[in-house]
Amino acid sequence: MARQHRFLVVAVSLIKIGWGVTGCSSGTATSEVSSTAGPTAQAAPAAGSELSPKDFAAALKRSGTVLIDVRTPGEFAEGHLPGAVNIDVESAAFVQQVQALDPAGTYALYCRSGNRSGVAMANMMQLGFGQVYHLSGGIGAWQDAGGDVVSG
Repeated sequence: MARQHRFLVVAVSLIKIGWGVTGCSSGTATSEVSSTAGPTAQAAPAAGSELSPKDFAAALKRSGTVLIDVRTPGEFAEGHLPGAVNIDVESAAFVQQVQALDPAGTYALYCRSGNRSGVAMANMMQLGFGQVYHLSGGIGAWQDAGGDVVSG
């Protein structure tokens, strides 16, 4: 009987510890996918790269990186990555807007699913931009990985 009681006390204590750890970690853990928190990539990704949300998050934190959402203004207003600027790849003004950027800069692109950002990246590289990469799976993959999104 005393042995069963000791086992029960230990089991309940372990459960309480587990709950405490879970409660603390869920409230304070930071996602590996954040536009502001978490690690910064040590090196710039290769030009023309398609990056996972985790790698994209780390790469876009590199100093001087410009984050570009290539979706429509309506999609952008519904929700976008913090700090992103909107240059709609489907707009007639896309090339003109991109040509106003520094071709020596670093640009992180994304769209809804990764298709439009791939097209935008190819267009920018044809225009002489050397350091452009995009998010594989787009903002959907970003959100699925716990990435932060703002509206407005």
